[in-house]
Amino acid sequence: MSSPADPDDDLPIRYIERTHRWYAALGYEAPYRYAQHEAVPFAPLGRRLAEARVALLTTAAPYRPELGDQGPGAPYNAAAKFYEVYSGDSAVDHDLRVSHVAVDQAHLSDDANCWFPLPALRRAAARGRIGGLTARFHGVPTNRSQRHTVEADAPEVLARCREDGADAAILVANCPVCHQTMGLMARALEAAGVATVIMGAARDIVELCGVPRFLFSDVPLGNAAGLPGDVASQDQTLELALGLLEGAIGPRTTLRSALVWPTPGWWRDYMNPAALSPEEIARLRAENDQAKVVAQGVRDAIGR
Repeated sequence: MSSPADPDDDLPIRYIERTHRWYAALGYEAPYRYAQHEAVPFAPLGRRLAEARVALLTTAAPYRPELGDQGPGAPYNAAAKFYEVYSGDSAVDHDLRVSHVAVDQAHLSDDANCWFPLPALRRAAARGRIGGLTARFHGVPTNRSQRHTVEADAPEVLARCREDGADAAILVANCPVCHQTMGLMARALEAAGVATVIMGAARDIVELCGVPRFLFSDVPLGNAAGLPGDVASQDQTLELALGLLEGAIGPRTTLRSALVWPTPGWWRDYMNPAALSPEEIARLRAENDQAKVVAQGVRDAIGR
């Protein structure tokens, strides 16, 4: 039987505290310092949403079968997760998967609409809620290096959004560091005049980073765009994000969605070392060390 990782079960998970405690239990001494900003840029939506062209940004990665297991139930796949900024054609379907470290694999489904709401955006465009989608969506690398995200990835994503004539952007975050990445990305886009809204589940990380608009859903990581297999919840979640995009009057505007995960107490075992035996902790430490070796190899190969 597992014990709760937080004393206040009715409160959202404190992901910063949870990840720090988890890695300390695995034997890592120095806690990761998440991005923190006081000043927050804010770009009002420059035209009616029904006339605006919207870009979709994701931290999901294209499926590459030659690199091993990826997606629901798969362990963190460092080789599959590291990629450069990429763009995809929003007119066709893509097999994107979540291979992140610390995503909630126990509650991750095979419904990509939970983390890549392209179909919901297409439906919004078809009914005239938005003016249209940009020709491409954009994949953003998740990187623990905040400097690389700000100095290398953000300018490239901004350039691509400008090429596509984006008036606004929807950013969907998955793992804890993904939430930081999307927070930094939103800040860069807003500073350049592109209105943004983040859809995510790690409220403490996003609000510490400091963003203009944030739609918070208290659900397992990897489900920020709606419940698995529930098109109505996916459309409703997107509508909340769109409403926030056009209705926020200043930065640091957080809206909590009414999404309720169907399994009570889903948060208790997530990154909870009290639920693991010493043997399991040792195994996870060894797996994490190996993933770091693979990740460094990939960085060296691509010059990062």
